[in-house]
Amino acid sequence: MNSSALVVATGIGTVLQLAMVIAGHSNKSIAALFGILGVSISLIAGVVYAVKAKQGSTMTLAIGGLVAGGLCALIGIVVSYALGDVPALILLVGTCSSAITGAIGGAAGRLFVRGAEASVAK
Repeated sequence: MNSSALVVATGIGTVLQLAMVIAGHSNKSIAALFGILGVSISLIAGVVYAVKAKQGSTMTLAIGGLVAGGLCALIGIVVSYALGDVPALILLVGTCSSAITGAIGGAAGRLFVRGAEASVAK
C-alpha cells in the first residue's frame, strides 16, 4: 500500500466528511443526506488513493481505497455521533458501507491510472 497516497486520500476524505457533518449539524436537509453523501465522499477518497498511488494491481488499489474510505468515514461519524446527530449503530454500519465504497473507488480509480499511463506512453 502506498502510504503517501493513503495519507492524501484519507486527509481529503476527512476534510470533506467533517464539512458534511458540520453543515449537517445545523442544516437538517443536509443531515438527511448523510448516508448518500458519506459513502460518496468515501468513493472519492478511494479514487484519490488510486490516482495518487499511480500504480498497483486493482486489488491493491481497492484495498487502499477501502482503508482511506473507511478511515475518513469513521472520523466523520465519530464527530457526528459526539454531536448527537447519529446513533451509535452508524459507527459500524456507516464505516463498513463507506469502506466498501472506498474499495470500489480504488478499483474504479484504476481506470484513471491506466488512462494516465496510456497518455504518458504516447
